[in-house]
Amino acid sequence: MPRLFTGIEIPAGIAQALSTLRGGLHGARWIDAENYHVTLRFLGDIDDRTANDAASILAEVRKPAFDLHFEGLDAFGGRRPRAVFAAVAAEPALAELQLEHERLMRRIGLAPETRKFTPHVTLARLRATSSLDVADYLAARGFFRTAPFPVTRFVLFSSRASTGGGPYVVEEEYPLIGA
Repeated sequence: MPRLFTGIEIPAGIAQALSTLRGGLHGARWIDAENYHVTLRFLGDIDDRTANDAASILAEVRKPAFDLHFEGLDAFGGRRPRAVFAAVAAEPALAELQLEHERLMRRIGLAPETRKFTPHVTLARLRATSSLDVADYLAARGFFRTAPFPVTRFVLFSSRASTGGGPYVVEEEYPLIGA
């Protein structure tokens, strides 16, 4: 059973800028820069037939290319932080692309995503990291921002069950209009 998700790859220069944020946080397991991505829709551990259906139906997506940039850092988990991430600045075209993925995955029979879409790149997964340490980390680096970069395609990624995520493999790629 493959574990699949759709996402947007991060260009090498932007990934390098994100990787400068590594360090200075006790209990953090930092994600390797080559595994940075923005998840659009997690499909999960699915059977081969559903994986083939997903790969086929994603070819129906007809959305325009757009630009993204990162604006600020944050953490998931509140008082028990689980991850530190770089937030993607609001972009209507990204939200529309994600909604299209959700619609298509439901059409092939996958359960609806229950979590609100929060576009981001996970920088570190946290274990036994205090919320105070995370707050200090975010206060020192929270004004991080990147230049815009073009998003000309999305991809279908596969992953193996592992700690910390990755390595991720691009199984299919889908160009956006105007790319």
